Amino acid sequence: MTKLMEWLAAAALLGAAWLTLSFDLLGLSLPEPWRRLVWPLPVYLLLIFGCYALATVGFRVATLRDCEDAARELQEQIREARKDLSRRGLTF
Repeated sequence: MTKLMEWLAAAALLGAAWLTLSFDLLGLSLPEPWRRLVWPLPVYLLLIFGCYALATVGFRVATLRDCEDAARELQEQIREARKDLSRRGLTF
């Protein structure tokens, strides 16, 4: 199962639970304070997911490692490409 399918399955499960509780499809008759808590729950979960995504991206950017060997190799390839293009008549 791909990560997308896992997230979609979780969203479908949470959405079905929310619909069931919000519209009283099972006849549970939740008390009014619980109904007021359940109704804005998708918005709260969306905000929490956004914060999680932002924190994850920030952490991964902050802990990104330097690849000095790959950078040197890439610079060498760029020099070789420029030499080759200069031989073919392209000016920089």
